Amino acid sequence: SQVKKQFESRENRTCGTFKAIVYRTQVVAGINYFIKVQVSDDSYVHLRVFQYLPHEDQGPSLVSFQTGKTRDDPLTYF
Repeated sequence: SQVKKQFESRENRTCGTFKAIVYRTQVVAGINYFIKVQVSDDSYVHLRVFQYLPHEDQGPSLVSFQTGKTRDDPLTYF
């Protein structure tokens, strides 16, 4: 829900649907999550979310996103 709020705020829209379909991870000084999210019946976005290390005591942060994706678009680093 934290990431949904960040996305809606940055994209200036409200999503009735916000369902993660698939994700990939990349371990760095924390974890990058690349997430394909369904935001309507036939509209998808790709999110890059950074999760800080536990001792940093911070929630997930939306780093970047790509709109206009389809269910079949490959989820890659961006």
